[in-house]
Amino acid sequence: MKAMILAAGRGTRMGTLTDDTPKPLLTIAGKTLIEYHLEALAAMDIREVVINVSYRASQIMDYLGDGQRWGVSIAYSHEPKALETAGGIHHALPLLGDQPFLVVNADVFLARGYPELSPLNGDDQAHLWLTDNPDHHPNGDFALYQGRIARSQPRFTFTGLSILSPSLFADMQPGPLPLLPVLLKAIEADRVSGSLLAGWLDVGTPQRRQQAQHLVQARMSS
Repeated sequence: MKAMILAAGRGTRMGTLTDDTPKPLLTIAGKTLIEYHLEALAAMDIREVVINVSYRASQIMDYLGDGQRWGVSIAYSHEPKALETAGGIHHALPLLGDQPFLVVNADVFLARGYPELSPLNGDDQAHLWLTDNPDHHPNGDFALYQGRIARSQPRFTFTGLSILSPSLFADMQPGPLPLLPVLLKAIEADRVSGSLLAGWLDVGTPQRRQQAQHLVQARMSS
């Protein structure tokens, strides 16, 4: 399985921290956010990684290079203007191939590591990992019933970690598009499964970056 790390965004909620540094290169306990993902993917024997880049793209590409330092091979999908999640994935499909692939946001921190990965079942087009709603997202995104994703209550929050089939994007046109409307179409057709994931943190603000720092330091000292 290949993996795609979403790293094209501006990271405006980080304030001045991302004026000169793209968010994936912000550090947590001395290591960049995106390095945690590369190390975890290599540990799961996922060796081919696609990274989409836009804001300060050259900094990310110069820092990560070909990925050899982390035991992976990196291909870059450059977006002259950020295409949002679905648009960015659609743009990267020539690099991702015709098999389902793992997708993760560069700015999430998984305190307990990645979950065990399984192939998509039958005609499913996606598998999403959800988590209990955090304080900053109290209404959540999706419901989960017997391993199937739905839009009704009670809701959980989408972690940004998923396995997606290229067929999910078959009807898309090139250009900016968020992932939600693409997922909703598949959810309505009952083609999306899901699981719960603990230990997830969206490192979207300076405060949550500090929280991730504390989690790593506690783990290192235990």
